Amino acid sequence: MRHTCLATVLVLLLAGCSSDQLYASGRNAQRNTCMKQADAAARDRCMQDAGMSHDVYRKEADGARK
Repeated sequence: MRHTCLATVLVLLLAGCSSDQLYASGRNAQRNTCMKQADAAARDRCMQDAGMSHDVYRKEADGARK
């Protein structure tokens, strides 16, 4: 019962977010993870990936599907 209520609340919250907002939240979480990397080169690569705009991501994803 508790999981069902939690899942319902989560779905309702996510329904109010645009895909751009969800993407931005994911990128912010990735940036936080990147900053925990000890190796500077790995951290820089990670931050570069985390900086990809949603439009660029969509274009690359669409290209990969074709």
